[in-house]
Amino acid sequence: MTLADELRTLGLSDVDDSKETIQLHSRDTSLFEVVPEVVVFPRHNQELEQLVAWTAEQKKNGRNISLTGRSAGTDMTGGPLNESIIVSFTKYMNACAVDEVGLEAHVEPGLFYREFEKEILPDDITLPTYPSSKTIAALGGMIMNNCGGERTLRYGQMREFVRSVDMVLSDGNTYTFGPLTEDQLEEKCRLQTEEGKIYRSMRALIFDNLSEIEKNRPHVSKNSSGYALWRVWDENARLFNLAHLFVGSQGTLGLLSHARLRLLKEKPHSKMIVTFFPSWDYMPDFVNRIVPFEPESLEAFDDATLKLGLRFMPEVAKSINVAFLSFALRFLPEVGIGMKMMRMPKLVIIIELAEESKETLDTKVQRIEETLHANNILFRTLNTKQDEDKYWAMRRESFNLLRKHVAGKQTAPFIEDFCLDPKDVPSFLPEVRSLLERNGITMNIAGHAGNGNFHIIPLMDLTQASEREKLPRVAEEYYELIKKYNGSISAEHNDGIVRTPYLDRMFSQEMLNLFMQVKNIFDPYEIFNPGKKIPLKENGVGTKQYAADHIKAK
Repeated sequence: MTLADELRTLGLSDVDDSKETIQLHSRDTSLFEVVPEVVVFPRHNQELEQLVAWTAEQKKNGRNISLTGRSAGTDMTGGPLNESIIVSFTKYMNACAVDEVGLEAHVEPGLFYREFEKEILPDDITLPTYPSSKTIAALGGMIMNNCGGERTLRYGQMREFVRSVDMVLSDGNTYTFGPLTEDQLEEKCRLQTEEGKIYRSMRALIFDNLSEIEKNRPHVSKNSSGYALWRVWDENARLFNLAHLFVGSQGTLGLLSHARLRLLKEKPHSKMIVTFFPSWDYMPDFVNRIVPFEPESLEAFDDATLKLGLRFMPEVAKSINVAFLSFALRFLPEVGIGMKMMRMPKLVIIIELAEESKETLDTKVQRIEETLHANNILFRTLNTKQDEDKYWAMRRESFNLLRKHVAGKQTAPFIEDFCLDPKDVPSFLPEVRSLLERNGITMNIAGHAGNGNFHIIPLMDLTQASEREKLPRVAEEYYELIKKYNGSISAEHNDGIVRTPYLDRMFSQEMLNLFMQVKNIFDPYEIFNPGKKIPLKENGVGTKQYAADHIKAK
């Protein structure tokens, strides 16, 4: 009997081990290919509980079996890849209910963000933590990766918008996790149940190690690496919140079945200013001058990305449903900017502003324009949504263009999501460029200037063994650079297969031991997404060698 047949005998109604389904679930948008044995599409939470309970029992009896949750499969780290059972949510578990008055949404993990944004949310309400891949991403992955994006500067990452999560844990039961007062925490700890045991264990782990946890807190504005132990206990609010631990955990502690999310009212008045620079050296001072104005976003991209967008302008225009000629004509003002600079800008930074009143917005725009004039910074204040759309299209489509059009090469996202103090970026980038150039690797870069979070996209021919051999060597030096600048190895894309082996560049061994204890508290049988966040070195999953062995050219 195949594993698929065994699962069907449990009463699971949609189990698939066909070649097409297995192939589809063997890849995400990372470098890796990991072939699962079977894919399960749970119809509801009861099937999910049944599957988890059965898997845990099999693992207790010595069987090598595990579960990995998957939503849209847009992860760039190999997070939703596994050799055993993939639990795929988008087919059925995609329900949503929105409370417009209370500004709250109840969502299942398979809900695509595009449907949530365009078909469910009213136009004046938003969940502002969406990533640049928002047209293809789903809520489960966004929550489990602690996603961020172009509006994170003002509003924070996904963790700030998750009020509670419902998790199916290793005993096959569903538990709700959210903020607890000290009295409520004490009540939970008195429970003689699996839930009580978890709370007692986590309370002891947190309070016995507050100093080490605080010492390892990332001192950057965005982070998705590791388990966010530093967010569980809020000393000021006196709240204990394990939901913060699950957000960003990549499904390694349990399977998400439902989340309660905070929403925001959109500010009705907005404006975009686009700035142009001859060098990245201007960025730190510029960011320091603009951040006090509380922009919605400060998005940046380099000249290589700009050239790519111009080269494939018809495709960029198509992405926003605009005729090519009309789209091209919108760039005539930028020609004048280029003539003033006598060259193409090395760096473009988009300032997006939004306010409740037009008067407040106009005042901010005027003050920013005065600041830019005083510092001889070339800029354009855009007056139409069409002009704004062209820049967002260039910024958001850059990765897709690279994937499709770089002849003989592919995007190789193995060092693509760092976050530093913005003041360190101009020093850091030349060192990274030098590292890649020494190894014959070209790159594009774009990202979130206000946060110091950028995405380096190396371009390589991974059909060549000599190219694949560069990856671990370059990664070692790259993550040492991140350590040197006290940065995060992943701001918003998480650890997955690609970064889990390098967590020691960011956290102490004592902190890594705490991560292992957390994993053991929630997943004592190691059934949830093995090898992500915590390397399972006895069988190679989550190690550098495992990553190297599963790189596949596209």
